[in-house]
Amino acid sequence: MISFNNKLLNRLIIILILLGSLAFLFFNENGILKYLKTKSELEHLDQELRKAVEQIKALEREIDSLKTSKEKIEKVAREKFHMMKKNEKVFKIEEK
Repeated sequence: MISFNNKLLNRLIIILILLGSLAFLFFNENGILKYLKTKSELEHLDQELRKAVEQIKALEREIDSLKTSKEKIEKVAREKFHMMKKNEKVFKIEEK
């Protein structure tokens, strides 16, 4: 009878130690849950960084085309700044 209770007590202690260790690994301030959250945030920030780099590249291409192409400069002047040449008539079409 003593042997059975002793084995049961040893198993119970081992189980409690294992559960405590697992709880510590998951729930401490540097645990697995914190790691997974940080990893998710890192992936999100990495995705935002890639989008920003693509925007920068597109803007650099736009700047280069404005530096080298008179047609591009004219297009931007007409579309964004509503500029026109002398003696040119502009028709504005409004949709209802």
